[in-house]
Amino acid sequence: MIDSATTTAAEPRPGGTLTRTAARWFGPLVSARTWLATIHLLIGLPIGIALFTLAVTLVSLGVGLLPLFLVGIPVLIVTLWLIDWCVRFERARFLVLLNERIQAPAADAPAGGWWPRFLRQLRTASTWKQLAYCIVWLPVGIISFTLVVTVWAAALGLIAFPAYSPLLPHGGAVIGDAVFAGAWWSVAAVLVGIGLLLSVPNLVRGLAAVETAIARALLGPGHQSPLVARVGELERSRARVVDSAAAERIRMERDLHDGAQQRLVSLAMELGQAKAKFTTDPEGARALIDRAHSEAKEALVELRDLVRGVHPPVLSDRGLDAALSGLAALSPIPVVVTVDLPKRPSLTIESIAYFVVAESLTNIAKHANAQHAFVDVTRTADTLRVVVRDDGIGGADPNGKGLSGLADRVAGVDGTLTITSPRGGPTVIEVGLPCAS
Repeated sequence: MIDSATTTAAEPRPGGTLTRTAARWFGPLVSARTWLATIHLLIGLPIGIALFTLAVTLVSLGVGLLPLFLVGIPVLIVTLWLIDWCVRFERARFLVLLNERIQAPAADAPAGGWWPRFLRQLRTASTWKQLAYCIVWLPVGIISFTLVVTVWAAALGLIAFPAYSPLLPHGGAVIGDAVFAGAWWSVAAVLVGIGLLLSVPNLVRGLAAVETAIARALLGPGHQSPLVARVGELERSRARVVDSAAAERIRMERDLHDGAQQRLVSLAMELGQAKAKFTTDPEGARALIDRAHSEAKEALVELRDLVRGVHPPVLSDRGLDAALSGLAALSPIPVVVTVDLPKRPSLTIESIAYFVVAESLTNIAKHANAQHAFVDVTRTADTLRVVVRDDGIGGADPNGKGLSGLADRVAGVDGTLTITSPRGGPTVIEVGLPCAS
């Protein structure tokens, strides 16, 4: 009995086999991927018309107006700006409907005013490829739209042939001098229609793959050699580091001018007044000296904080563990610091890691509304990994001034920065810094 029951349970059910067969044949037809690809191909025609009209009209207008006191230059600038936004929309369309991410070409480092930027755009190959995309997409859209509509209409029309063929003038379809009527032709039309319908998913996905290849060739970064791409990335990171260093220098000058310098000026004035009153009003002079003493201590605190923000001496003397413990002690919220470094990294990497933690804890104290923060610093092979977490409200903006400054510093040494901060929290900032010896 046990063997019989086991054998019966192991036998496949006819209904289950039929269901799996139907799913294998008709599943692609009703899948979201097929319908999204169909929508993508259908809307490609109106988008191609719009892109072609925009590019040809505005470029022709701009070139035509160049002899008229260079009036065409603003038109060409606006044209390039509009094409850039249209191309961004197209990349988003491929990502949403086809789940195909088309990487944008690497942007040049910002330099100069609008005129140098305009000339640099004209010399960039990606600009001309984007213009070619706007022109080429009209015939591509026409071909894709025609094929998709024809195949879908033909398949559905053949499947419905038995329903409307008796209503035709000759009782069936007329091709040339032949009349296709009767039950056998109806059955044949349905079978051909089903076969054509089952081929629709492969057709629309194939057309979508062709369009993706064309878009990647014209809107993507192209086939740059690794060395060229690496040099471009280093140029951009160098520009960001220079800008970050300039901003940091301006901040230090402002802090010195508005903070410590003002206190030292006030200290000198109070000491001068105390000196003048020393013989005539000893008590007044003593009060002024006491106030000057307080001003001197506050100036020392500000200078110590300023130096700590740039590069604290404890970081050079005792390393990241002691320096980050000092930061945690000064934080208004509890911070748990874990440092596991079998070997100290270079001074530059230590400074960047310290700055990342300092800026992150400052942002947590100001904006996160958190109760606790956690700092984990580990070294794995040739990478220093810094993770700062909090239990706050989240919603940190990676494009904000503070976090974008962190990204610039990290990019300057070819590091990586990942920010995860959903609404409601938590916020996790993870940094990887190369520290090969």
